[in-house]
Amino acid sequence: MSPALASITTIAGMALVTYLARAAGLAVMSRLSVSGRLERFMKAIPGAILASIVAPSALTAGPADAIATIATAAIAWRWGNLPLAMGVGVATALALRLALA
Repeated sequence: MSPALASITTIAGMALVTYLARAAGLAVMSRLSVSGRLERFMKAIPGAILASIVAPSALTAGPADAIATIATAAIAWRWGNLPLAMGVGVATALALRLALA
């Protein structure tokens, strides 16, 4: 099998597995009644996963990145405005990297 065909087959396989996992989750959840406690838990999962992926690398990359991560999280939490939070995070990281260089 050529490398290009192997890559395409791998990508198609990953896409199929991802789709089936999501479709199975929707099928199962559509048959269950969701209590308020379970619903709150399910809504918290994406944020928890994102934090567990981003925090270790952002907080160990250096002081500028750590402070920018904290500033981004604070703005997002306070105002709930993702574009504003991202802008503040990028500006903070840039300013601190230039100041600390």
